[in-house]
Amino acid sequence: MAILRRTLVLLLILFCLTTYELHVHAADDTKVGEGVVKIDCGGRCKGRCSKSSRTKLCLRACNSCCFRCNCVPPGTAGNHHLCPCYASITTRGGRLKCP
Repeated sequence: MAILRRTLVLLLILFCLTTYELHVHAADDTKVGEGVVKIDCGGRCKGRCSKSSRTKLCLRACNSCCFRCNCVPPGTAGNHHLCPCYASITTRGGRLKCP
């Protein structure tokens, strides 16, 4: 009986955390159309490129990648694993396009 109770409590906690995460991420985004969530590429790329030495170039590349993937990794660098599409776009020369 105790194992069942602990399992139910753990499932309830997991459900609450998942619901909270979805709510937090949904607050960052705005709904467009039929259930499609479109992020604010300009705002996210501005934060992503804030420490870049070539801000305009960074913003142009970031916005291009964001419009294609609808995703921008958090922070000013790295974290590409959180947005695989963003991390997979390359230039014609084979270098990563997205900052």
